[in-house]
Amino acid sequence: MNPKDLPVVGTVFRLGAQDRVLDSFLLLGPIVILSFVVLGRNAFTISVTGAYLLSFIGYVLYKGIR
Repeated sequence: MNPKDLPVVGTVFRLGAQDRVLDSFLLLGPIVILSFVVLGRNAFTISVTGAYLLSFIGYVLYKGIR
């Protein structure tokens, strides 16, 4: 199964910024927030959220400089 076959994912990839990494970050954001809400504030969720934010900011800066 290809991720483009999923209803929401396919739409984002088709109408998005034509950048699969950025599209993936935008799709993962709500999942990261939901996991933070469901699992509560603990070392794991803070680490995952921090890694997501640092990766997202790093990628945006990388694309902005390049």
